Amino acid sequence: MSGDTSFAVMSGAGKEPEPAEVRIDARIDARYGGLPPQERRVADFLLEHLGDLAIFSAADISRETGVSKATVSRLFRKLGFDDFREVRDHARSLRSRGLPVASPALSGHHADESGTPTSGLQRHQAHEQENLAKLSALLANGRLSAAVSMLAGAKRISVIGLRNSYPIALHLHQQLVQARTDVRVSPQPGQTLGEELAKLRVGDLVVAVGFRRRPAVFSRMIRWISDSEAKLLCIGDSTSRHYAGDADLWLECPISTDGAFDSYSAPMSLVSVLANGVLNALLPESRRRISAIAAAYEDLDELEL
Repeated sequence: MSGDTSFAVMSGAGKEPEPAEVRIDARIDARYGGLPPQERRVADFLLEHLGDLAIFSAADISRETGVSKATVSRLFRKLGFDDFREVRDHARSLRSRGLPVASPALSGHHADESGTPTSGLQRHQAHEQENLAKLSALLANGRLSAAVSMLAGAKRISVIGLRNSYPIALHLHQQLVQARTDVRVSPQPGQTLGEELAKLRVGDLVVAVGFRRRPAVFSRMIRWISDSEAKLLCIGDSTSRHYAGDADLWLECPISTDGAFDSYSAPMSLVSVLANGVLNALLPESRRRISAIAAAYEDLDELEL
């Protein structure tokens, strides 16, 4: 669209203006009670197939719902879209922002390009392998060794992950503390980011984990750390790439899938690779620390044999 992109442009009779950021499901909910039965059938189909609208055409929707193409087009205009292309682009944008959008057509058995039947699990496995291959390529050109050097050489490390990034941050912290001292995950329960960040000094390293659907405070946090005396290692998917300029090192990690939810297999693999690199970089120290931790486990009888 041209002009003001914050609102849909009026084009064609019957099209209602709609803020572009309003999700299609919210648009349908707002109008559903006033829709005639045939348009409701189309609306129900759209809601059930938001995750796989790319495999349908307007004619397919007409056939699947048993209504005319004119009825389908009329509903699109009521929802603030010019045509089905806009509907499909809107649905794709929802998924690209990390919203869990169900994909019924992707859950069963289908055939690949060669005609070979594939299951949802097989397609998931293939996508995971693709993500790992992308990660390997993104870690080339010395990025992995540079990250390991930063993690091994820092005096103190703060690992920060908010919302869905927290499990990755917590796992990275848990792996790093096996290999070296002075690693903490922030913020601690009951504490604020300000209380943690105010402690940063020369020689400190902050690992900011920021995958999509980050809290708004994340951008302010990145700027604050960038202006501090500490080094900054930023890890995230492509939606956080614009923070690369604020970081001393940026590591991109793919998380996309064919399904409704993002996959964190590649980030977890990245954690393993980074922790192993740090252990080998600090091998004498790491061996002593691992031995001390193992002795503590045994004395406290904390782990099953």
